[in-house]
Amino acid sequence: MMALTSLGNSIGQHDLDEVLQERDKINGLLRENIAGSTLAWGVEVERFEMKDVELPQAMQEVMAMQAQAIRAKRARIIKAEAELEASKKLADAAQQMANNPVAVALRRMQMVTEVGAENNSTTVLMIPSDFVSLSKSLSECLREQKSSGAPSKP
Repeated sequence: MMALTSLGNSIGQHDLDEVLQERDKINGLLRENIAGSTLAWGVEVERFEMKDVELPQAMQEVMAMQAQAIRAKRARIIKAEAELEASKKLADAAQQMANNPVAVALRRMQMVTEVGAENNSTTVLMIPSDFVSLSKSLSECLREQKSSGAPSKP
């Protein structure tokens, strides 16, 4: 009876993953717990092993819900780490492309090829990067004029 009580208490203190993965460790803790109590009676416990443990249905459900929550948490962490790694790679790629205009042009041609490989009616309008740079410079110039209070010339 003492073994059953100790077993129930020990399993209740661990989640399902721990019970399944750390069975030997829990067996050792239970053996020590039971041996400590029975030593006063002159009974020495040499070995203790969990086998075919039957848990109440309510406890099984709670442990299953906890295990599901832990798996969902791990999945979110893995996904977040993958997104962080992808964002770092994209930032590196953007930095390399910003420093090399030819790489940008090649990437544009590759994208046009990919779009053209599909049988669709997509229209692609290629704008040279010089126009994009010019519009950015013009926008910055107008913003500076506006903030300095200088009248803009029509």
